[in-house]
Amino acid sequence: MKRKTILLVVVLSLLMVVGIWEYFKDLNQEKSTPYGALEVATSKGQGTVSSNDVYVLSKIITGEARGESYLGQVAVGAVIVNRARNANFPNSVYGVVFEPGAFDAISDGQYYSAPTAASVRAARSAINGWDPTGGALYYWNPVTATSRWIWSRPIISRIGRHVFAR
Repeated sequence: MKRKTILLVVVLSLLMVVGIWEYFKDLNQEKSTPYGALEVATSKGQGTVSSNDVYVLSKIITGEARGESYLGQVAVGAVIVNRARNANFPNSVYGVVFEPGAFDAISDGQYYSAPTAASVRAARSAINGWDPTGGALYYWNPVTATSRWIWSRPIISRIGRHVFAR
């Protein structure tokens, strides 16, 4: 009985040491790069993209580009990434997506739907640098757009039901 107790104490002590080691190892990683984040170069300098950025981007892609081809979904994601890298917009995916009045999918609630598998892949593609728009900062559906201002932007491409502009 005494041997079993000693063995149990030793095993539990080892588990605690391993747990503490993993905790401090994760803390050290967070100092340089957030856990799970990728280093990305932006026009504002070095930045990071977290798994939450992929999630937020995939949700806005689902809300804004549902029914579009994969290329169209990547294009919508690329516009958001382009904005996050541009000094005239918030410097994060989250900041761009939740900029007041920027996206109908936020105001009409479509953003709050679960992201599709295709939108998650499209978000990763856009974050990893694929930009089928050629650097667009804006997009809209010309059939439904009501803003006169948006039509003042120079159109640079059309993908699916959206036009893309600078």
